[in-house]
Amino acid sequence: MSSLPHWVVMHVPHDSMIIPEDVRGQFVLNDLDLDTELLRMTDHHTHQLIASDIPENQVVRAHVSRLVVDVERFEDDDQEKMAERGMGAVYSRTHDLRKLRHPLTNGDRQDLLERFYRPHHKQLQAATDLALSKYGKAFIIDVHSFPSKPWPYELDQNLDRPEICIGTDDFHTPSSLTDAVVNSFRDDGFIVGVNAPFAGALVPMSQYRKNKAVSAIMLEVRRDLYVDETTGSRNNSFLQIAQRIRKCFVAALVESG
Repeated sequence: MSSLPHWVVMHVPHDSMIIPEDVRGQFVLNDLDLDTELLRMTDHHTHQLIASDIPENQVVRAHVSRLVVDVERFEDDDQEKMAERGMGAVYSRTHDLRKLRHPLTNGDRQDLLERFYRPHHKQLQAATDLALSKYGKAFIIDVHSFPSKPWPYELDQNLDRPEICIGTDDFHTPSSLTDAVVNSFRDDGFIVGVNAPFAGALVPMSQYRKNKAVSAIMLEVRRDLYVDETTGSRNNSFLQIAQRIRKCFVAALVESG
C-alpha cells in the first residue's frame, strides 16, 4: 500500500490518559469516577489506528489527557462554543455535565495553558511550517473517535450515528478534498457523515482562515468499530479498520491531487 505523502500532518489530540500528579488535586472526582471519566472521554488508540508508522515530525500528539487541557478547543473561551458546557480549553464539567474540577483561579488556568496547551500548538505550528517550507502545502488530518451513543455533553444527540464522521472547514477544506475523502470511505463500505455528529477541522491559529495552502480534515471513527467501549481495549477488528482507513486516505489524496 502507498504511504501518505510527507506534507500530511497527523494531529492526535485526545488519545492520552495521563494526568500529572500535581494536577490530580484539581479534580473533585474520586479515583474510580476519574477512571470512568477517562474511559469515556479518551479517543482510545487513535495514534496506533492511523499514525503509528508515520515519521515523528509529521505527528503532533497531546501528551496529557483532554481532562487536563483540551488542545482541540480555542484557548479563548469567548471563541469556543463548548465553553458554554464547561468544556473549553480547561474543562469544569464531566461527560454527563457533573462538576469535574474545583474552581480555578485565572493563574491556575494560565499555568495549565502555559505548560500543556501552548507547547502543543507550537509543535503543530512547527510541523505545519515544515511541510509548507518543503512542499508548499500542508494537509492536517485531525484524528478522533466518538462513542456509539452520544454523551450528554454533546451538541448532537442523534442516536443514528455514522461509522465515520468527516469534519470540514469552509476555508481550509476544498470541496474536491471533501468529496474525495467521503467517496473513498463510502466506496470502501463505511457509513459516512459529514460534519455530523461533529464538525470542523483544526489548523494552527497563525494560518487559520488566512492560508489556503494549509488544508484540513477531521476524521472521527466510531469507537465500537475498533475498541471494546466498556474497557477501551482494542477489539479483533482493530488492524483491519486501521488498514482500511489508511487505504481510504491514500486513495482520496491520489484522487484529489
